[in-house]
Amino acid sequence: MTGYALANVLHVLAVVIWVGGMFFAWAILRPAANAELDDATRLRLWPAVLGRFFPWVWVSIAVVLVTGFYLIFGVLGGMGGVHPSVHTMLLLGIIMMLIFAHIFFAPYRRLKQAAEAGDIAEGLRRVGQIRLFVAINTVLGLVTVAVGSGGRLPL
Repeated sequence: MTGYALANVLHVLAVVIWVGGMFFAWAILRPAANAELDDATRLRLWPAVLGRFFPWVWVSIAVVLVTGFYLIFGVLGGMGGVHPSVHTMLLLGIIMMLIFAHIFFAPYRRLKQAAEAGDIAEGLRRVGQIRLFVAINTVLGLVTVAVGSGGRLPL
């Protein structure tokens, strides 16, 4: 496998893990948890789920950045030589990474503190904040995938 092919495969796999995980958590797990679990159980569930998912997101971000910049600068000749769709993917990806960093360092940290303190109301408020940011990131991720998989379509 060539360097280009390996970088491309790793890039796509990292995106699938991150965006697919967000979609599953937001569209499938959250509604099921809200329907089936009491508040105290949900307060225990979300830090456990996110604590297992977020390390995968950090690895995915690192892989996306390394492979993306390798593809742009090592294969495609730099930002001046790439299609506008690559610029769009990069911009959306950076916005997504910043949103994730905010989730991780602010509401997720406070969610864990609330869960440790047994503060159900505060914990579920933080879950609501995370839900909003994950919804935004899921939409941005799906748009980014559409832009990336659309190839060299004019924007």
